[in-house]
Amino acid sequence: MLYLMELWESIRDFLSTGGDVLYFVMGALFLMWVLMIERFWFLTTAYPKMKKEIIAKWEARQDTTSWYAHKIREAWISEASDKLNARMLLVKTTIAMCPLIGLLGTVTGMIAVFETMATQGTGNPRLMADGISMATIPTMAGMVAALSGMFFSTRLESRVKRARDKLIDSLPHH
Repeated sequence: MLYLMELWESIRDFLSTGGDVLYFVMGALFLMWVLMIERFWFLTTAYPKMKKEIIAKWEARQDTTSWYAHKIREAWISEASDKLNARMLLVKTTIAMCPLIGLLGTVTGMIAVFETMATQGTGNPRLMADGISMATIPTMAGMVAALSGMFFSTRLESRVKRARDKLIDSLPHH
């Protein structure tokens, strides 16, 4: 319990040092991970059942060689592909937003530095350092968030592609 309290205090200190923009980075990071976890969950639990149903429907068909059967096969593959790729664009968008939100933190931090310089002069380096840390920490946080998302979304995309390819291979057309 003490460890969790220390962890929470460290997070609060980090957020206060980096400014309010870090809350937006944290929100984008949370949304990105919720979406990616949902996609991994879909791939491991819901999609295998859907794939089995599609294969069973295909194998139950008597006609698998006609133009009409080919179009039904394509429609089923397309429907499965749509479900596999659902929310992947939103995942990519949140990944792209993280560094941009971090850059917003850089701008707001530099504005704080310039305000300090305008009101206090350049004689107080401690006040300027607060603004500079408020400028650099959100940028770093946005980049780290985007990097973690890029790694896992790339892995997720390859799993989606592999799942679609396996479905296509499972539905032979003659």
